[in-house]
Amino acid sequence: MRSGPLPRSSLRTFYRNCKPIEGSTVRMVQLLDEEIRSREVLEWTGLHLFHYPMSSCSQKLRIYLAMKAIAWTPHMVDLSRNESYGVWFMGVNPRGMVPTLVADGAVYVESNDILAELERRFPEPVLWPSDKADEIYTALADEDALHHDLRRLSFRFVHGRAGTTKTPELLATYRDQGSTTVGGKQDTSKRLEISFYENLAECGLGDEACRVSASRFRIAFDKHEETLGSAHYLFGQTVTVIDIAWFVYAHRLVLGGYPLERLHPRVDAWYRDLLADPVWLSEVEPTPIIARHVQSVRTRNELAGVDLVAMAGF
Repeated sequence: MRSGPLPRSSLRTFYRNCKPIEGSTVRMVQLLDEEIRSREVLEWTGLHLFHYPMSSCSQKLRIYLAMKAIAWTPHMVDLSRNESYGVWFMGVNPRGMVPTLVADGAVYVESNDILAELERRFPEPVLWPSDKADEIYTALADEDALHHDLRRLSFRFVHGRAGTTKTPELLATYRDQGSTTVGGKQDTSKRLEISFYENLAECGLGDEACRVSASRFRIAFDKHEETLGSAHYLFGQTVTVIDIAWFVYAHRLVLGGYPLERLHPRVDAWYRDLLADPVWLSEVEPTPIIARHVQSVRTRNELAGVDLVAMAGF
């Protein structure tokens, strides 16, 4: 159990109501009862989080939970062993992704939706200001739209991969497992995941695709650079969920060799300031084994002249 105060009253009614946070028109994606095939989780009490240490979305949610001092029970899903594609986990989250939240038997499957709902339930300290609720949700959607770009750059420049580790057989298993609907609607997320990995198998992690992804991040960081010229944080003078989300992205890209300090000095100063917080650092810092691997990937790429900076033309 992670540290923090658990509410005494049951959360079941609250989560079943699925109301937006104050000031927002956004509603959260929640699985219907019939979409949950691993039925034992319906009896779980408290907050349970399925996560993976190096999952960027998991890191984002863990920092948020730590900032709020919310107690939760961890359930590690080993993505390196494709455990998220297993029959049991697909019965919890038919999208086969982490993080996944189970709150008193209710299941939520998207990190930004989970953040929105937890903010309504645990409003202090404020990380999602109600007067900017929809604006922040839009900013999180823009951040989420770059997730495949981050994954592509991570695979090549952090993990050192040349292509996909998902075999056609594994993708077929993934396609056939779990509910075909999420929240009562036909779900397109699984199809997008399958398309990403099928494209990766066919085209690999070529320079052009990675160059496009790196350029998208440069454009986004340029906007943040301008914002930080007049504000301490990305949404004003206090930390919000937007800072958490982009801190995670910045850290992953820096691990891969993105020249944050040279291209975006204000963003780099903002990032270094947050990184100095032990809470934030602890949730994104790789294990010593992974850190050595990441460094070996960077060294090898730099010696061969195929590092991120050279590839992107930065």
